[in-house]
Amino acid sequence: MSQSKIKRRVGKYEIGRTIGEGTFAKVKFARNTETGEPVALKILDKEKVLKHKMAEQIKREIATMKLIKHPNVVRLYEIMGSKTKIFIVLEYVTGGELFDKIVNNGRMREDEARRYFHQLINVVDYCHSRGVYHRDLKPENLLLDAYGNLKVSDFGLSALSKQVRDDGLLHTTCGTPNYVAPEVLDDGGYDGATADLWSCGVILFVLLAGYLPFDDSNLMNLYKKISAAEFTCPTWLSFSAMKLITQILDPNPMTRITIPEILKDEWFKKGYKPPVFKEKDDTNLDNVEAVFKDYEEHHVTEQRDEQPTAMNAFELISMSKGLNLGNLFDAEEGFKRETRFTSKCPANEIIHKIEEAAKPLGFDVHKKNYKMRLQNLKAGRKGNLNVATEIFQVAPSLHMVEVRKAKGDTLEFNTFYKSLSTCLEDVVWKTEEDMKELHV
Repeated sequence: MSQSKIKRRVGKYEIGRTIGEGTFAKVKFARNTETGEPVALKILDKEKVLKHKMAEQIKREIATMKLIKHPNVVRLYEIMGSKTKIFIVLEYVTGGELFDKIVNNGRMREDEARRYFHQLINVVDYCHSRGVYHRDLKPENLLLDAYGNLKVSDFGLSALSKQVRDDGLLHTTCGTPNYVAPEVLDDGGYDGATADLWSCGVILFVLLAGYLPFDDSNLMNLYKKISAAEFTCPTWLSFSAMKLITQILDPNPMTRITIPEILKDEWFKKGYKPPVFKEKDDTNLDNVEAVFKDYEEHHVTEQRDEQPTAMNAFELISMSKGLNLGNLFDAEEGFKRETRFTSKCPANEIIHKIEEAAKPLGFDVHKKNYKMRLQNLKAGRKGNLNVATEIFQVAPSLHMVEVRKAKGDTLEFNTFYKSLSTCLEDVVWKTEEDMKELHV
């Protein structure tokens, strides 16, 4: 920055920019200062966790991650705790979301889609064999590594409420509506394995068709379509692909195809090679209980150093197209959820200009250091639109500004950003699109 900013460090990890956030957690880019390895640091607020009685569930979920050492699952390296926070250190995946490929290139050829579906089914089968159910398989949780291999995230960390009742069934309605199984929408309980498989079927449909099998702007109509499995396969699909999708998207979980049956399916078997890998037992999770205890000896050190924060080359490259862990697009609608521009103006002037532009658009502005939170006072289609902005120093006289949807509707975010960019014409040097064109 052109002025000093607080640089945070937790234990041996130096914390960088925010790359994702939810109701109970934020995910930050971080670097292991001992090895130089980049990681994703998931930060949970301990007070919120305890207030919502989530502690025992999180302990169980983290402990199950010790069982999951699959090459197509995002790795959990370690867990740490401070007086106020819980830190989960995860593998940093650089290839973006699988569904960015759909947004950018349209539907996939069957051979390409089949390769990803092979990896997805292998992951789901492996995790189910260890009693772990995802329950929220969706575009945001399907990432790609630098080699184009699938990496499923949040396996075992997605369920944050009581899991199984006395009847042995799950009763929490969770997940993204378009990908959720019919039995999950009912209140009669459901089997986690068959529910996960339904989500896999929706994902396969999207890969092959380029659009969702069940979609409706009215939530009740959407639920009716899902409950009746009301969908039509596009004509360009092969008969064997249609047959498999229809068997997976069976609204009756008792007659829905199972994973052993999928492994024998004619379409699935083409080019299939069973996964061969050696499980590594090098994750230290002995301190799962300790992070929740309020004992000083169990706490990791949080340090705040007052120093200029610059964006290094690795972070700058990681924010480029195709190398971003952040959710750059809404897979269902094709709208951006995050964008950036560079400016030669001083950081304080950029902040002032954004504030000046946002307030007339009906946004309340909260500032902290070189970050801003803009909240629309008027509720939109999915509640109040929240926009997060952060300024990074790329060079002494050049800053990059990240503008990201934190909450609310993606289409409303795109409309807001168009209005904002019009007001900032004298501030913007190059937009993200301009920067991409330089590399073409």
